[in-house]
Amino acid sequence: MVWVGISLGGHTDLQVFHGGTLTGVRYRDEMLDPYVRPYAGTIGNYFILMNDNARPHQAVVVEENLEGQFGANGMAS
Repeated sequence: MVWVGISLGGHTDLQVFHGGTLTGVRYRDEMLDPYVRPYAGTIGNYFILMNDNARPHQAVVVEENLEGQFGANGMAS
């Protein structure tokens, strides 16, 4: 799996995740916490996380994590 954060003000480095199936827990632990959270902090109140509705993005553990971090308005599908 590959992931990159993009905004008008810049972008994160391309992240490549090798091996195994992407689960909600893995998505939260290996992507959201180490990469999305710090990047979102630099964007501030205008941060919106967009996803493609893949199953790991919609997992309860992920939605709870995002809602706790950004509130219900911080996510777009």
